[in-house]
Amino acid sequence: MFGSSRKSAVPITVEQRTIQLLDIPIPYTLKRSKRRTIGLRIDGRGLTVSAPLRASEKWLHSVLLEKAGWVVEKLESWQSKKAPAIAWCDGANIPFRAETFLLRLTPKVRGATPKLQEEILLVPLGEDADAARIEKAVTVWYRIEALRVFEECVAYFAPLMNVSPREIKLSSARTQWGSCTVHKVVRLNWQLVKMPLHLIDYVVVHELAHLVEMNHSAAFWRVVESACPDYKQCRKELHSYGIAE
Repeated sequence: MFGSSRKSAVPITVEQRTIQLLDIPIPYTLKRSKRRTIGLRIDGRGLTVSAPLRASEKWLHSVLLEKAGWVVEKLESWQSKKAPAIAWCDGANIPFRAETFLLRLTPKVRGATPKLQEEILLVPLGEDADAARIEKAVTVWYRIEALRVFEECVAYFAPLMNVSPREIKLSSARTQWGSCTVHKVVRLNWQLVKMPLHLIDYVVVHELAHLVEMNHSAAFWRVVESACPDYKQCRKELHSYGIAE
């Protein structure tokens, strides 16, 4: 999910619920706002139902029952797409730039940091390092690499788009891949570094475009398309990834 620094003035109420669909308990988030119809969305966070403020329980229930097959199928599809959790130990698989590298613990060296060598990520913590220490060390490495990759992307695309961000920062947001403020500060989720470069490029272009259009209008998407002609396919592909928590 992307965002600018502007917030909607429309009041929204949020409620966590569960409904039985096809004999399966389905948790979902109900969002009520000043809309006129009921909408369903399924992404990495599960099912979200958007409804009018005064939508009746009967109406909500009937829509969910009518879409039961679609909801269950899409939720199962999302579950199958979710990347398996990393086992923080020697021999673990480490995703980076859409490739998988093998984590290997090496003898402890004070002050040393993880290093990628061919298809192996060498982590100098010693063979007895626990999962928490390994995760911390690899996360620091991820963040260093993410900033390096993001800055390279910005250095390439910013001149093409005739924009100049004031600062590039890393984000750990759970619901956004990136954001841009009116003060020209671009924040990019460090977990993007696990993904293919063309998706990283798209997110960078998306946020840089907010330096021209601080919205998601047709004009904004024209700016995006000028630097990323296949942005629609990238958006679709990006939806298959869930932000890890």
